[in-house]
Amino acid sequence: MPSRRKTTMFASAFFTCICSFVIICVVLATQHWMSSKVRFSGTNSSITVSLTYGLFSGTCEQFVDVGLQVSERTFQVADNLSNTKAKSMIVAIIVILVLSLLSSLLSSGFTCTNAVSNPYQTFLGPTGVYTWNSLCGIFILIAMILFPVNIEENGLSVELAYGCFSFLQTHIKSEHTYGYSYWIMLLIIFLNITSIIIIYFYDHARYSKKKEQERPIENAPKDVILF
Repeated sequence: MPSRRKTTMFASAFFTCICSFVIICVVLATQHWMSSKVRFSGTNSSITVSLTYGLFSGTCEQFVDVGLQVSERTFQVADNLSNTKAKSMIVAIIVILVLSLLSSLLSSGFTCTNAVSNPYQTFLGPTGVYTWNSLCGIFILIAMILFPVNIEENGLSVELAYGCFSFLQTHIKSEHTYGYSYWIMLLIIFLNITSIIIIYFYDHARYSKKKEQERPIENAPKDVILF
């Protein structure tokens, strides 16, 4: 059975890993990644399309300068995209987040295993926790970089606006606001770093204790050496 200190440390890391797993599920499930106001020129007036969307679905509304408002519509992100690059990047972000979800799940399993037992394999110990938490954090960071790139380089919001209202004319300008579904990914990275730090402190303390128990023979009393 593991020591009380080990159980406490790994149980704490398990809690942070589970929180990370839950938040990744929230990130994938919610549609508050981006809120955009996309402005287009019309025949007699300008038109503004308001969009709120995530990786899978979103809503859109149309406002005309004269005060006319079209009722809110729900759309599927993949169905509204005609730009292959934008669609491919959305798929890539989803795949990366699924990989981070699996990494977080494996990290949770490793920390739980260490909290209740002493695995013989080295990789099932702290090394495995370091690996899966690091991978999860890297995947999340990549997703956070790719999404803004898709917005700015591939005109994701503009493409979705055209998909909602096909009669729109020339795009004038866009305003973007990142929602909580995007920003809480920073919390996931923080949780992964926290898990690594917790296990590092345990591993360092264990290593120091082991070194103390393996003192060189020259530090032993002289009568013991003579014996």
